[in-house]
Amino acid sequence: MTDYLNPRIKDLRNFARQNAKKYQDAQPFPNIVFEDFFRTEFLDLICDEFPDLAKKDSQRFENAKQLKFAGIGEKFYGPETKSLMHFLNSEPFLRFLQILTGIKEPLIGDPYFIGGGQHEIKKGGLLKIHADFNKHSKLRLDRRINVLIYLNKNWKEEYGGHFELWDRSVTNCVKRISPQFNTMAIFSTTDFSYHGHPDPLQCPEDRSRKSLALYYYSNGRPQHEVIAGQEDHSTIFKNRKGNEQDAKVFKNAKTKALVKDLMPPIIYRKIKKLSKK
Repeated sequence: MTDYLNPRIKDLRNFARQNAKKYQDAQPFPNIVFEDFFRTEFLDLICDEFPDLAKKDSQRFENAKQLKFAGIGEKFYGPETKSLMHFLNSEPFLRFLQILTGIKEPLIGDPYFIGGGQHEIKKGGLLKIHADFNKHSKLRLDRRINVLIYLNKNWKEEYGGHFELWDRSVTNCVKRISPQFNTMAIFSTTDFSYHGHPDPLQCPEDRSRKSLALYYYSNGRPQHEVIAGQEDHSTIFKNRKGNEQDAKVFKNAKTKALVKDLMPPIIYRKIKKLSKK
């Protein structure tokens, strides 16, 4: 364990107890940010192994609400990355999360890394404010916690790419987190934990915003964390109140959805294919 963590963290469980109240009392929903949580020399190796996902057979999310790349399971993990990700799904780290968050139901890591793993956003990329999908597609478990680890050295403020946490009405950004190297954000995922990277990235062409994402689950969850009637849903995107860019994006998305519903599928696919040329 000491090979992964900053030497100042002598005991993960005690570290969790010391930070539990801060996490559980945080606004707009339970969250915490740790800097230098991992041993710098080890995280350097993770950076060295991180591929250019745009040049790989990766998952590509390309629309007005999200423009990013994601790995597929362990497909692109190097040996050090695989070692770290397995540790983050292990009993010691799960117990750390259990104590930190105060979640009563036993937590389970995701060995499939569905939706998680390696993430990369290029210049102009974004991820609009949203609440996450709330069920594991294979295991049918309830999604409870996100852990995000940022891998961006010498990241400048003007590049943007801040991770934002928004209030329930999506009116105010309560917390902004710069995606600096060796920064770890942890937060509880419910149908009301709105978050994202909503504005286009302004980094140079030869830079990108890299991160590792891990999601944790339980068998069952409190009912107040779920929108009634939507116990199993995909990502729920929200427009920021008063934001003209978001208003335009969401209006266009509704129009496209209506056109798709009304148009014969074969014609819609043909038009979509031609529009990409």
